[in-house]
Amino acid sequence: MRALVTGGAGFIGSTLVDRLLAEGHAVDVVDDLSSGNLANLADARATPGYELTFHRLDIREADVVDLVAHRRPEVVFHLAAQADVRVSVERPVFDAQVNILGTLNVLEGARAAGTRKVVFAASGGTLYGEPQKLPVSESHPQRPLSPYGVAKKAAGDYLAAYRELHGIEFTALALANVYGPRQDPHGEAGVVAIFAGRLLGGKPCTIFGDGEQTRDFVYVDDVVDAFARAAHKGSGLLMNIGTGAETSVNRLYETMAAAAGTTEPAIYAPPRTGELARSSLDPARAEIHLGWKSWTTLEEGTAEVLRWFASR
Repeated sequence: MRALVTGGAGFIGSTLVDRLLAEGHAVDVVDDLSSGNLANLADARATPGYELTFHRLDIREADVVDLVAHRRPEVVFHLAAQADVRVSVERPVFDAQVNILGTLNVLEGARAAGTRKVVFAASGGTLYGEPQKLPVSESHPQRPLSPYGVAKKAAGDYLAAYRELHGIEFTALALANVYGPRQDPHGEAGVVAIFAGRLLGGKPCTIFGDGEQTRDFVYVDDVVDAFARAAHKGSGLLMNIGTGAETSVNRLYETMAAAAGTTEPAIYAPPRTGELARSSLDPARAEIHLGWKSWTTLEEGTAEVLRWFASR
């Protein structure tokens, strides 16, 4: 299979590239390196007999259409995005240019290429808005409260339209809070990576609010397994990719601090405006249609993140 991965130099995308190459697929990576890093593809490039081609390109550019049409991938994994909710609030036009118009460029390229399927990285944390019941299922009303969530919802609607109009299959994966090696510890997102970087650097960790806010933390290898399965299953569906369990930020810190061998308490700061109090995704549909469920425990996953950061 020839696959194309947008955002393939990012932490999730590059892990997916590793998986696809290990399965013997030819892979094109499209990334503008605004948040991705070529170093994330170093292991992939070292794979014996790999067929990997990197294209430095912004998905907002019309050249993306021509590139996808020329490379003719059987499956496009669309992970490239402006993924910062705060940026989307401050710069909604920019967010829409990347997440809506960029997605349309990818879809137009897929249409010209005769691509069989697009697997899309949706956002389980913003798509549903304030959850009415936990864990959230895909039948929950989609009421995003940020421009980022609105753009992800719109992209999903375009996928459905292209399926009806042009016969391009899709699967949209609503991702919970993904964490793992290669995640940027310096960004706004990714509290696991942020904690890892500070714990290993001997610096205090900051928890906003009382720390009892919850998230659904799912390990990157588990998530990549869902993407790989979605290449052949779950067509026409939105599916949650999470553990179904709530984990408080306090518990996350306690788990990681213990693994890092520190007894230093976290520092507490005022809560962030607009932050959800609780979040978790019901993965039952993915188990039915993909045969998927997460298997990495929080203890195993965070320990692996600490090992990875320590090795760097």
